[in-house]
Amino acid sequence: MALHDVSRRIFLRDFRLEVSIGIHSFERARPQAVLVNVDLLLDPARVPQADDIAEVLDYDFLRDGIRALAVARHFDLQETLCEAILDLCLARGEVIEARVSTEKPDVYPDTRVGYEVIRRRGGV
Repeated sequence: MALHDVSRRIFLRDFRLEVSIGIHSFERARPQAVLVNVDLLLDPARVPQADDIAEVLDYDFLRDGIRALAVARHFDLQETLCEAILDLCLARGEVIEARVSTEKPDVYPDTRVGYEVIRRRGGV
């Protein structure tokens, strides 16, 4: 199989966090639930050669980094939170593209509202 035929991804699904987020006074009164989803397209040239965590992108950096962002400050917009998560993901050299979405499941009783953004590393 040729290298260009290989696609590698890691993902994080429905990561539920309490986040200080929103522009309305009722949203600013207390943290609210946010679901975070991340899908990372990885450099196909960095295929692990051994069964060794040192050769792969460890999920812990993603989960721990998002949690740290979520508690670091208030976010007015989901868009701003998503951009911060994108920056975290694309700071890793093996990440070619990141897709990030957030959803606020408790704002309305009948639906979830969210935002999704995809960013590809420049020049790749």
